[in-house]
Amino acid sequence: MTDYRTWERRTPQQRVGRYVLILIAVVATAVSWQLLQINYSYLGTAPVEFMDLVNRMYPPNVGYTGAVVSPLIETVHIAILGTALAILMSIPVSLLGAENTTPNRYTFLLGKFIISASRSVNVIIWALVFVIVLGSGALAGTLAIAVRSIGFCSKLIAESIEEIDPGQVEAIQATGANSVEAAIYGIVPQIKPAFIGVATYRWDINVRASTIIGFVGAGGIGVELNTSINFFAWQQVLTILIAILGIVIVSEVVSAYLRRKVR
Repeated sequence: MTDYRTWERRTPQQRVGRYVLILIAVVATAVSWQLLQINYSYLGTAPVEFMDLVNRMYPPNVGYTGAVVSPLIETVHIAILGTALAILMSIPVSLLGAENTTPNRYTFLLGKFIISASRSVNVIIWALVFVIVLGSGALAGTLAIAVRSIGFCSKLIAESIEEIDPGQVEAIQATGANSVEAAIYGIVPQIKPAFIGVATYRWDINVRASTIIGFVGAGGIGVELNTSINFFAWQQVLTILIAILGIVIVSEVVSAYLRRKVR
């Protein structure tokens, strides 16, 4: 008789390994939850406190709208300038961080280090650092947004560079072009869609980030929001939150439109 074997996707050892990993994940989650020492007594009063806050915030202070316009425009400017600076600075970093364009192993490690260092520090921390160095204001916020965005943009652009067709670059070099000309005519056309997509997406993220860095004095609408919260002016807080929601929706629509045009 023919011995028909039943096909199984995973071996018994692989199944045991999966169960062990799941068990470890469950135990780690339970231990982490326990160590947080959450006070569940607040959950009972949370709905009442929330409704009390809503009643104090509503209706929004319409007369305060005029005071919101200027810091809201400043927020958009911080996002635009910060993104532009990040894109400019991410170009050389991405060339160093891509395996097929970096000059040597040490420059490759340098590029990866810059990418990791930029992405490992939150934008609030960068904003706090620049506020300490440069003082409060939009300049500190712009530089914080830019430095925080370098790692994100460089990482994605470097990955796009690594996926290019090397034949086009070799064809350009065969005509006698130097490395700069080969990059301009052989690499840039291939990564252009990804480049524009990354820049647009990062700008969309930076608009949201620019609304909160004002809590540490880095300019933008966050300064007004923090001031209103400190003075318990909850109706002004709601007005600011509505303005933030509006600018975020506009940035999302613009970002989606630009990404759709690039495709």
